[in-house]
This record gives sequence, C-alpha cells and structure tokens, in this order.
Amino acid sequence: MRLLVLGGTAWLGSAVAATALERGHDVTCLARGESGAAPAGARLVRGDRDRDDALDEVRDGEWDAVVDVARQPGHVRRAVGALAGRTGVYVFVSSASVYADDATPGADERAPLHPALVGDVMESMAVYGSAKVACERHVLDGFGPDRSVVARVGLIGGPGDVSDRTGYWPLRFARPASPDGAVLVPDSPGLMTQVVDVRDLASWLLHVAEDGVRGTFNVMGEAVPLPAHLGIARQVAGHSGPVVPVSQEWLLAHGAEPWMGERSLPLWLPLPEYAGFAARDTSAARSAGLVTRPLRETLADTLNWELAVGPGRPRRAGLSDGDELDLLAAARG
Repeated sequence: MRLLVLGGTAWLGSAVAATALERGHDVTCLARGESGAAPAGARLVRGDRDRDDALDEVRDGEWDAVVDVARQPGHVRRAVGALAGRTGVYVFVSSASVYADDATPGADERAPLHPALVGDVMESMAVYGSAKVACERHVLDGFGPDRSVVARVGLIGGPGDVSDRTGYWPLRFARPASPDGAVLVPDSPGLMTQVVDVRDLASWLLHVAEDGVRGTFNVMGEAVPLPAHLGIARQVAGHSGPVVPVSQEWLLAHGAEPWMGERSLPLWLPLPEYAGFAARDTSAARSAGLVTRPLRETLADTLNWELAVGPGRPRRAGLSDGDELDLLAAARG
C-alpha cells in the first residue's frame, strides 16, 4: 500500500508511519518536520499546511490511503481538494470532542454534534470540537462515505504521551511527593476512563485502510471506572503508601483543575456533566477490528517511558510536587 501520512513526525502520526513500515507499506510523511524526524524508511516531504502550496510535492502522487490527524479545517479542506482524485481512502483522526453531549453514558456515533466551525482556522481550543466537526465534513464532502473513515478518538495513552494525562498517575504513585508516600486522588466512583493505547490506535487506522472498512467510529479503549484505573496505576508503580481520596467539591473549592493543564488532576472530570465523556459505545469499531491491550500494559509501558525520559521534565498536566503537598496538607488538616 502507498500511504501518505499528513503529519508523521509527532506522536500518533509517527506511530502510524512506523507501524505501516513494519507491515511493508511504502510510506510518505508530509510535515514541517519540527516535531521530530519521520521514522527510518519513510520519505519526509516538508510542508507547512498553513500555506496553499504545502501539498504541491504530493498532489501528483497516487495514494492507496491518506491518514490525516489535523485539527485546522483549512488544512483538511486543502488536502481533500488536492488529493481526492488520486487517493483510495481518506482516514481522518477526529475526536470525541465533536459530541455536544458529554453527560450521557453509552452514546454511539449517532449522538448530536457541535455545530461545525465556520472558516478555516481554529483560533483557540475552546472551539476544538467544532473545528473537528468542520474537518469531518470536508472529508465526507470530498471523498464521500464510500472512500472515507472518520475515527472519533478518545484519550490516547501509552509511551510518548507528552500530554501527561496517562503518565501522571503511574509516575505519581512511583514517585510520591509526600515523605510518607501519600498520594491525593479524586473520590469519583461514578466517573469512567476510556484510554486507547497509541499503538493499538495506529494499528487499527491502518487496518481499516488495508481491509476496506469505511464509516464513522468511536475509537476508544475499554471503559474503566476511575478508581479501578487508579488502582491499576498504583499496582504497576508498586505503591504501598496512603491514598488520600477527596471529593470533586473539595477539589474545585481548593483550586484543582480537571483533566489537564497546570494544577490539574488528569482523567478527573466533574460529574454529572461529564458522565458520558469517557463512557461511549465503541461496539462499531470493535466489530470493525479494533483490538485494545489491557490497561495495565499501557500504564506499565508508559511508566517505563516516563522514568526513561526523566520525571523532572516540564509537564502539561498534573500537580507539581509543591501543589500535591499543599493539597495533601489541606486534606489531612
């Protein structure tokens, strides 16, 4: 298969390109090249997708499949226009953030979406979901349902997760800030988590291109309650210190942020408004060949990667040691 990866040097795109090479495919990556190198064996075409001429070097090629991870509608619109006549299938990595309702567990691909963003540019992450809806529409308008795959992906985890959402908890349990080994955790038994390992996602994206699967799919890991997820993270880290659970009301009152960012607790989201965010129906994707590894394996491998790259690196999510100690003192006081 002749595969064009629009990206291919950052985390997911690189995993797709590397997996495709392992399967014997001919791989070209189009990227600015600022996130890293393309995997060995792939051809790298440098292009800035903000520019109208970004696709000039690949628009005359013949591609069995294109995999696109873009979030900017203009990037997708231009790629679809340039490649529709020379590509078999367009596999677009969308997001569960396209859904307007995050409160209903078990929702499938028919759930209502946010309105599509008008225009080519997503100015802020506040309209990320609408931007991805616009991207989906460009793909479906240009390729039609018979030549497109839309993968609405949930939280991606595994080695290389520089968003720090899946690595935070195994690392925190492995390296507690408190001298007695205590770790602060959200007490939210009704909240689900749904992590898909980047390696399993990359494999499935190639599978649908290879095997003629078409359609729109929720592509996520198995739904696991947050307490069970944290228990697995604790086990893989070998943590035996105290666990200090606090309610979501307590966390919000003490300035803790949900999900990501500074002073955050990754994976935690307020209930009931986010009860369905990580509890979506993935039966269609599983019927279409999605196979996901056990969460324990993902978290163990992510912890090994965290320890190898260095726990002291700047982080995009989680509590600093100082914030952890402050909150522990307040919870215990």
